[in-house]
Amino acid sequence: MGRTKFQPMMPVGPVNSRFRACQEASPPIKKKRSRQRGGPKRVTSRTTTASVYKRRRPTKFRRVVVVVAVVERESNPPHAERAKPHPPPLPHPPHARLVAAARGELERAAAMAAAKEAVVPVEGRRNVLVTSALPYVNNVPHLGNIIGCVLSADAFARYCRLRGHNVLYVCGTDEYGTATETKAMEEGCSPREICDKYHAIHKEVYEWFDISFDIFGRTSSPQQTEVCQDIFLKLLDNNWLSENTMQQLYCNSCQRFLADRLVEGYCPTEGCNYDSARGDQCEKCGKLLNSTELVCGSTPCVRDTDHLFLELPLLREKLEKYIDETSVTGSWSQNAIHATNAWLKEGLKPRCITRDLKWGVPVPHEKYKDKVFYVWFDAPIGYISITACYTPEWEKWWKNPENVELYQFMGKDNVPFHTVMFPSTLLGTGENWTLMKTISVTEYLNYESGKFSKTKGIGVFGNDAKSTNIPPEASDTLFTWTDLQAKCNNELLNNLGNFINRVLSFIAKPEGTGYGSVVPDSPDVDSHALTQSLAETVGKLIDQYIDAMDKVKIKQGLKIAMAISSEGNAYLQESQFWKLYKQDPASCATVMKTSVGIVYLLACLLEPFMPTFSKDVLQQLNLSPEEHLSFCDEKGEVEKAKRPWDLIPSGHRIGKPAPLFKGLENEAVKGLREKFAGSQAERKLRTQVAAQLEATSI
Repeated sequence: MGRTKFQPMMPVGPVNSRFRACQEASPPIKKKRSRQRGGPKRVTSRTTTASVYKRRRPTKFRRVVVVVAVVERESNPPHAERAKPHPPPLPHPPHARLVAAARGELERAAAMAAAKEAVVPVEGRRNVLVTSALPYVNNVPHLGNIIGCVLSADAFARYCRLRGHNVLYVCGTDEYGTATETKAMEEGCSPREICDKYHAIHKEVYEWFDISFDIFGRTSSPQQTEVCQDIFLKLLDNNWLSENTMQQLYCNSCQRFLADRLVEGYCPTEGCNYDSARGDQCEKCGKLLNSTELVCGSTPCVRDTDHLFLELPLLREKLEKYIDETSVTGSWSQNAIHATNAWLKEGLKPRCITRDLKWGVPVPHEKYKDKVFYVWFDAPIGYISITACYTPEWEKWWKNPENVELYQFMGKDNVPFHTVMFPSTLLGTGENWTLMKTISVTEYLNYESGKFSKTKGIGVFGNDAKSTNIPPEASDTLFTWTDLQAKCNNELLNNLGNFINRVLSFIAKPEGTGYGSVVPDSPDVDSHALTQSLAETVGKLIDQYIDAMDKVKIKQGLKIAMAISSEGNAYLQESQFWKLYKQDPASCATVMKTSVGIVYLLACLLEPFMPTFSKDVLQQLNLSPEEHLSFCDEKGEVEKAKRPWDLIPSGHRIGKPAPLFKGLENEAVKGLREKFAGSQAERKLRTQVAAQLEATSI
């Protein structure tokens, strides 16, 4: 049967007429029936049997997580009713308390904008828009979330600011969809209450990690509804949507369709067979699934339900042109290119953009008024709506591809949604959107022998990390406590911390043994061979650092910055400054003035990775971070940084030196490993048992 497309709604009036048309009966729509994945299917069950057929092997469900609960009308988003001038009200009118909450959110956003002038693109400057993948609001963020999406984006945003670029860094919590509804059922409250609770926790954790968001917003906002529905209606007008019938699991007990994420089972993908694949996506291989594909031992009922689909096959030409051009000019990472090509090679299929849920952006169409948009249709739109919450001039960022460069950071499981789904959605509107230039993708962060998981509570979570007293910047992308100990002790304490402390402590010594905290002059620097050799090496490393960071090779940039610290240590050791102080005072002064310049340079180069460290170093240098943190001149040039003896003026009085890092002993590492073993639930139980034992001990 041929493809059937929606007929666009007829205009009703000159302004926002498409919204008004939603109130009226929709035109007849021809449907195509599809099982979406293959032909006849049979589902077997120990208890019930559904007469559904498929060409593939018989399928069994391993585990179905069904939470029986009544979701009250207040579960609807606070903006389910469209603001004027967009009548009519959409299907689920919100509770008055939720309207007040939404208004409060708007008032807070307005107050924030008033207190701090919003960043908008500036003509003649490099305007960089940075986003981190929006974390689900169903739990506390773990180190995998923070390092994979947030920390790398923050490092890049900070680097761009150091270079003098005009930067807007956007993130927020992804608050709609199954994960939120499920968590609300689990905790016995409304989705709005879950979102409020965990948004506050996320915000607190990121603030503790010193993440420099320009705005950390949320997707359950009126702006999200307005932008998302507007994009949908443009896709509808441009004839990129179709209707299809698909199968979905249905719970007879609570009289509702089961969301995909409520089902777990074995992944059917050959070579994967992951035993905890969710009904919407396998976290191991990243393949998108249908919940009816999972292999298990029991089954709910399977029913047909009509949904809306984005016709990706029809958008393929536009999409491939964008990918072919941008993946080269934007230097996409290989893992991003591989994940994208895998989707294209498999063949683009129409993708469902609606779900049978209550908590989400309502679909502005009469037939689908009881459905909401699928989270992976509306979640990337959250970047736009969060920016709209930040400034009414949001279109200067998001509809300005000639003057704005968009950099997006995420884990590898999110790649296809950002390289295929999101750009296809925007391209389908026919508007001049700012599309992603560069994508930065991180692999999963594994915890000891397993994978970090918010859903299962495995790993070290943001609020847990606060209790370790370990600098979060020391974490690597493969987390083990032993590796953390090695990095803290060898790279931070013995290399970086040792160099800075030696330089500042010697300058701070009283005159006769040091310089009385005053930076000395360096009259013979041009003829000092060792210093000139160091400057040549450091200059090359600075160029390499800039090249790496410009290409979003964050880890490489960090290694290069640490290499400058190693060069500084070698310079001190080879100069034997402690002997020069008496034997050759002029040379000693040159070494110290150059070294204190290297200290300042390290504070700048490492600020994207360890902002708290940089603040502490500048404080010990007696410099203000707001006024002095830059290794570029007014024109953005870095030549001065290649002459470290010129970075701190002679006669400048430094502050009081102090150790910047502390070592991690074996006993401390053992205690941390035991403390964070198992899941969050298991750790909580251990804590409760220990407290009870302590309370009952005699």
